[in-house]
Amino acid sequence: MAKIVLKNVKKQYGKKDAAAMEDVSLVVGEGEFLVLLGPSGCGKTTLLRILAGLEDPTAGEIWFDDRLVNEEPPDLRSVGMVFQNYALYPHMTVFENMAFGLRARGVPKQVIKQTVHDMVALLGLEGVTDHRPKQLSGGQRQRVALGRALVRDPELFLMDEPLSNLDANLREQMRMELARIHGQLKVTTVYVTHDQSEALTLADRIVVMNGGHVKQVGTPGEIYTSPADTFVAGFVGSPGMNLWKLEWEETEDGISLGDGALLLPRSFLPVLATLPRTVIVGIRPEHLELSFGKTDVKVVCRAEFFENLGSHTQLHAGLVTSGADYVNTDSPRLVARLDSDAFIDAGERVTLTAPASAINLFDAETGIRVQTDGASYFDQTDRWALT
Repeated sequence: MAKIVLKNVKKQYGKKDAAAMEDVSLVVGEGEFLVLLGPSGCGKTTLLRILAGLEDPTAGEIWFDDRLVNEEPPDLRSVGMVFQNYALYPHMTVFENMAFGLRARGVPKQVIKQTVHDMVALLGLEGVTDHRPKQLSGGQRQRVALGRALVRDPELFLMDEPLSNLDANLREQMRMELARIHGQLKVTTVYVTHDQSEALTLADRIVVMNGGHVKQVGTPGEIYTSPADTFVAGFVGSPGMNLWKLEWEETEDGISLGDGALLLPRSFLPVLATLPRTVIVGIRPEHLELSFGKTDVKVVCRAEFFENLGSHTQLHAGLVTSGADYVNTDSPRLVARLDSDAFIDAGERVTLTAPASAINLFDAETGIRVQTDGASYFDQTDRWALT
């Protein structure tokens, strides 16, 4: 296992092209499971290929423990990699696919046999070692690809969207398998995905990327509950956080935003007083509920349509103001995750409530999250320290 340090890593393919990845500095702890999460084209696979030695960085340094590996070829980096399409040899059996890398390194036959046997047992592939890839299910092929990378006992294990070709049920099963395998082997792992469920389930820490930049690094809990900016807030979560750009004013009842569409308690006044009159307010769908008692936060909306998802109902609605009392195409939208037995007529005016602790405030100009004490996320430089 290795500790991986990236210092100001940049990748640019042409002098006139925009950088595919810009000034990325990260630490991957020894034995950590780090997930790179972001939309297509954000730079996460580029970063993975740089770690593997398949791409050279334009600038910056990559360290494996105390070893600078910028100039090292892939075969000297002790890296195991699993690709999206498995990349198994179709003419080889499961055993031969797993043993291929060991044979290429001149490992004795008896050691290969025992090593592959142990990996087959770990991955639950007993009984199919003489099968070829076309005879296997998608889940079995993925396990063979994992086994082929892991039998090399790599310092660093890299996975590039390895579950994207599987159906939903099999993806869920394989997520659990990956978590189990990592728990047993504790190999330092960097995992690329655009699927937030995978990231939140598997990661010790998540790196959210967009446009070649790191937007936030944190535990799944930190990323979900305290997003660094509006991109992270909207990208992480299914559906993402409700984000409303509204003007605020102090009233007798509290703090009114959007001319009465949203009411916050006075406890938010100290932080709002440091901001312009227009702010972005965020709240996750599951924190909105139907309630008729006294609550901290009230949201007035008009129901538009519903999604019955079995375990819960998703309400889609538009905010309404106390003055206009209607929803038009410009009205901010919301999604609320309600109990499955909740029933509201389409077109009905509804007041939703939420705890004050569920409210996130963002600067309307920069999109950066504002803490309740007025400090932005990026004032907390210790989270970015290379230690």
